Amino acid sequence: MSESVVTRFAPSPTGYLHIGGARTALFNWLLARQTGGKMLLRIEDTDRERSTDAAIGAIIDGMKWLGLEWDDEVIYQFSRAQRHREVVEEMLARGAAYKCYASAQELDHMREKARAEGRPPRYDGRWRDLSGSPEEEAAIAEGRKPVVRLKAPRDGETIIDDKVQGKVTFPNKDLDDLVLLRSDGNPTYMLAVVVDDHDMGVTQIVRGDDHLTNAARQTHIYQAMGWTAPDWAHIPLIHGPDGAKMSKRHGALGVDAYRAMGYLPDALRNYLARLGWSQGDREFFSTQELIEAFSLAQVHRSPARFDFAKLENMNGHFLRAMPDDALLAQLIASLPYLPGGPELAEKLDDHKTAQLASALPGLKERAKTLIELLDGAQFLFAERPLSYDDKATQILNPEGRAHLAALAPRLAALPDWKAAEAEAVVRAYVAESGAKLGQVAQPLRAALTGRSTSPGIFDVLETLGREESLGRIVDASA
Repeated sequence: MSESVVTRFAPSPTGYLHIGGARTALFNWLLARQTGGKMLLRIEDTDRERSTDAAIGAIIDGMKWLGLEWDDEVIYQFSRAQRHREVVEEMLARGAAYKCYASAQELDHMREKARAEGRPPRYDGRWRDLSGSPEEEAAIAEGRKPVVRLKAPRDGETIIDDKVQGKVTFPNKDLDDLVLLRSDGNPTYMLAVVVDDHDMGVTQIVRGDDHLTNAARQTHIYQAMGWTAPDWAHIPLIHGPDGAKMSKRHGALGVDAYRAMGYLPDALRNYLARLGWSQGDREFFSTQELIEAFSLAQVHRSPARFDFAKLENMNGHFLRAMPDDALLAQLIASLPYLPGGPELAEKLDDHKTAQLASALPGLKERAKTLIELLDGAQFLFAERPLSYDDKATQILNPEGRAHLAALAPRLAALPDWKAAEAEAVVRAYVAESGAKLGQVAQPLRAALTGRSTSPGIFDVLETLGREESLGRIVDASA
């Protein structure tokens, strides 16, 4: 059966797509693609102050970067407010909802009384059966603005048969009459999501388990309208390494921050899919393999812990496995978001791009993130005279500089500037001088890159080219 699923986001004042929301969106996307259904993206923008263009743009940008493309146009909940009000009018006509004129002071008193009696702070339902009564007439005469509440069942139980949590039972006495319309006539989140999900044919809802109680409350709205409720799946929230709910103190929380840390979208998507979902010992999946293998039945009930080290290792795997041309395109596209990337992007002409492409096979073997990859490529963009780090400075001692001075004319005489020819020259010099290869290659590396580590030094020579390489060697040998 094809699933129609919706991934929903309320714009955040922090202005980013939260990593937990991204995982929920991913699970919805996998189900829709697996069953040939539809993936809908709905922006729940009823909070107008928080729903800025920047906040909404961050959600859409994060979804696109992760590769979670949706079907149809983006849906904006606020634009459907009139439809939500029409449903409430129908519920009032059915006797499934009522107008409540309780004041803020009365509501506070109800809560205080409930707490004093050891009960959950709930609305007591005092306006449930006062429609058309003298009390209502008096409230209208006073100019009170009512809210509209659902007339929820008071007896029995509401059972949620959840695809992750299993059978969950809620005593109806613990679920009060929720507000459907505020006193200003605007619909509440609880009403709007039900109406939207019904109208859009949503058959499966996947969301965080902090919404589990909402499922029971929303079931009452479905029942009041005579609608069929969708299937529910409430997944555990992501926790930090210490077992506490993921928060700012655990590090970056927005998808945009992970992009800025140099993670690949494929790797982050794979990691989020495996976060709380088991598939034996297997860790790495292509996108199509994820779609085929994913199952809500294998999602754990206990919270998953976010492990940055594991994500980094997974990212390194994807980075090394990515074809060089695809990785180059990904790196260039990521430059605006990486530290120092915009400055390097200005230097990336056709010549530098070709050099970067040539160096990429060696660079990616030493990197786990795009930041590390870019850091390893710094020697391509360095300008003479180079700055040397501490280790390179130590390597370029008098002995090291002497080896460079002896090598320079031999390398300059090469008819073909290729890695293999340069290596033959260096090895011949090592054999003649009686030095060890490392005693010659390390000063060469320091001279060419300013560092003690780099891709294969002979590949570096070929990538930099004859003129630049010889210039750097002469500078360092002086």
